[in-house]
Amino acid sequence: MNTPIIRMSRLIATLFAMLLVASTLIQFVQAPSLRARADNRRTLLDNYSRDRGSIVLTGDQAIAKSTPSPGELAFLRTYPQGELYAHVTGYYSYIYGSSALEATNDALLSGSSDALFYRRLADMLAGKQQTGASIQLTINAKAQAAAHAALGNRRGAVVALNPKTGAILAMVSHPAYDPSVIASHDATAAKSAMETLVADPTKPLTNRAIAGNLYPPGSVFKIVTAAAALTNGTVTETTQIPGPARMDLPQTSVGLPNWDRAACGPNDLTTLQHALEISCNTAFAWVGLKLGADALRAQAAKFGFGDESITVPMKVTASKVPADLNPPQLAQSSIGQYDVRVTPLQVAMVAAGIANRGVVMKPFLVDRVLGSNLDVIDQTVPQQYSQAVSSEVASQLTRMLVAVVDAGTGGPAKIAGVAVAGKSGTAQQGNGLPPHAWFTSFAPADNPQVAVAVVVEDGGNAGEEAGGSRAAGPIAKAVMEAVISR
Repeated sequence: MNTPIIRMSRLIATLFAMLLVASTLIQFVQAPSLRARADNRRTLLDNYSRDRGSIVLTGDQAIAKSTPSPGELAFLRTYPQGELYAHVTGYYSYIYGSSALEATNDALLSGSSDALFYRRLADMLAGKQQTGASIQLTINAKAQAAAHAALGNRRGAVVALNPKTGAILAMVSHPAYDPSVIASHDATAAKSAMETLVADPTKPLTNRAIAGNLYPPGSVFKIVTAAAALTNGTVTETTQIPGPARMDLPQTSVGLPNWDRAACGPNDLTTLQHALEISCNTAFAWVGLKLGADALRAQAAKFGFGDESITVPMKVTASKVPADLNPPQLAQSSIGQYDVRVTPLQVAMVAAGIANRGVVMKPFLVDRVLGSNLDVIDQTVPQQYSQAVSSEVASQLTRMLVAVVDAGTGGPAKIAGVAVAGKSGTAQQGNGLPPHAWFTSFAPADNPQVAVAVVVEDGGNAGEEAGGSRAAGPIAKAVMEAVISR
């Protein structure tokens, strides 16, 4: 055989080998990722040919469900309560894919999860149409409605947790949107709605409760500083500490004043308890400097700060206390300013940890996975996240936070006949912008059923005149009452 023929045969053999390898990669190795592509029309049509599982609350109230639809797409995803649960359910769209729970629990809802293999097999043998599993949430309908109504047309977010389990009882972010419009089979209407939402500068698609641009926490962070100080023995509840009207910070000529420009006690002295009651900046800045940056960050980490792995099951943006703080930055950070940034969920985890005798539970949103006949396929078992503080320190902080509501800045969160523990916060943004208003609380203080965190951006309608108690306190109260009155 001559040389050209040999070369040609080798080339053809190589091409066949490459074709065989490529087809093998596509059919076996890349098949799962190709099926999962948002633009895979065949997969999308297959998904829309099946009855997607519902997202339900306790009592089988559906907040996302599929209904039969004429045409190529056999089922239409609908959201009966529209904006109320938008950031919980997310949307399921032929054009834009999915978000929130519709995305994180897609395998279960669509019926493709490995956990449903034997059910799919049984349905196939019985000649039944394949259906997805439903997921039942931990959300308390009354608490969700109360948070949504109380926040109203103001931008911000509300999160409520069961301190003993970590179950999310309410998750509201404003402004919201109606997922049904994005899920519409009318492509023109869906595209118009999405383009409007994306262009909206208030970012209604962002779940402010767990993600987006994080917030400075202001004085609600003083709970973390107090926890670190009591744990480390830096101070006790009654230790006399400096609380002047203005604190001269080291290494700078810029001072740190109290919000009311007044001293926090006679002779510029106060106690940790009284400093928390009246939200004394200078006292907590002094405590933070005594603690040191490492101790402050370590305490924050025990509550969840810096943890990139938290999911509910949607991914939660990690809250942060900055590293490498110089003394002025540490003083500012100790009162929740400088570059400390948080999600409302993280603030709720702090309150819930104190309420639960120092134990922080992992937050979760999905309670149970249900089959088509409502049998339980899987149930979430509450898990401990950390022991943030000792039960003794938690008891001390609870007493102090009850005093904040009874005799200090937390008065708007009072509930008749119920002991409420809480803390307000007015977080400065700088750049001439009005402060954010915060409130975090739990109740009943002696047997907590709910822990809440509320942020109202820019102080809501009050603007520069807003304080955490005035703008956010009544919202927290409404949510606590909704849970306690069950």
